Amino acid sequence: MKDILEKAAKIKLLVFDVDGVLTDGRLIIGDDGQEYKSFFSKDGLGIKMLLQTGVEVAVITARTSDVVLHRMQSLNIKHIYQGRLEKLPAFEEILTTLGISAEQAAYVGDDVIDLPVMLRAGLAITVKDAHPLAKQHAHWQTPQCGGHGAARDVCELIMQAQGTLEGQFQKYLGDHS
Repeated sequence: MKDILEKAAKIKLLVFDVDGVLTDGRLIIGDDGQEYKSFFSKDGLGIKMLLQTGVEVAVITARTSDVVLHRMQSLNIKHIYQGRLEKLPAFEEILTTLGISAEQAAYVGDDVIDLPVMLRAGLAITVKDAHPLAKQHAHWQTPQCGGHGAARDVCELIMQAQGTLEGQFQKYLGDHS
């Protein structure tokens, strides 16, 4: 775990896949063709806290949907890449835009489509219910499944490694601790 915390301490950018990571991977499609996804509110709070510490957050997803755009905007995520079947070029674009190295980036994926970015990122993470091949190439696996707190696990790991987690919690405790 020490090695993971050392890698997490260097992170300036956290990149998430969406389906299977920020959601449980199910796609609900109505009769009208409208796509619905379910996001976990505790993941959202973890992302907001991490953003407050100065770590950038991005999403790269192979699918395109308005619901993802709305959810990411509500979390103040500025780097949103949809419709990217090949995720590595988008990852490289974010690194260039932010002027950071791959070693300073973490990527959270759940399936084989995420492997090219996972193999490039300084900290490669999978969710608990990820594909076995993705797990094989991850530095760390979340205790929770995708869409059920996995993103919160990652955010708290990074904040813990960077010494900012207690400060974020303290904001909610106020002077009562």
